[in-house]
Amino acid sequence: MSKVGEVAIEIPELTNIHIMDHTVNIKGQKEEISVNLPEGISIAIEGNKVKVLRKTDSQRQKALHGLIRSLINNAVLGMQKPWEKKLKVVGTGFKVRLQGEDLIFDVGFSHSVTFKKVEGVMFEVKGNSLKLLGANKQLVGEVANKIRSIRKPDAYKGKGIRYENEVVKLKPGKKAKTTA
Repeated sequence: MSKVGEVAIEIPELTNIHIMDHTVNIKGQKEEISVNLPEGISIAIEGNKVKVLRKTDSQRQKALHGLIRSLINNAVLGMQKPWEKKLKVVGTGFKVRLQGEDLIFDVGFSHSVTFKKVEGVMFEVKGNSLKLLGANKQLVGEVANKIRSIRKPDAYKGKGIRYENEVVKLKPGKKAKTTA
């Protein structure tokens, strides 16, 4: 990851970066994201560019160097254009709807499942599709995974909540038994 860490990060006009102790705060027009700096990793701000620096060339420092640079870059990019994840609810009678700011899932249980709004993530529902938007890439991915875990795609029919591009490999049922 050291080659990734060497690349400077461009700071857009409406984004501010402040360093306090071992924390980097990236502030945009609406949101603020904090990235903790591990020991041995530091930041240098030169004009409208940010450079991530490391003290030693140990394997751990090199890995953290690239990681921290990627986390800061993702936060800066998220301030300009929100990160998004798309999910689909697949199955007969399976539905998703927005009630206030919470999501209500009808996915084959005897009751509806309510997913509370998470601070920093917006939900958009269109039919059986769900779009998650947010400046924090890690948070958007984490929330998408939690929603998917409500009802993972079934291995036999493919029913459940899946990512938009996810390909579910279906298993053959009992009837597909071959005779040899």
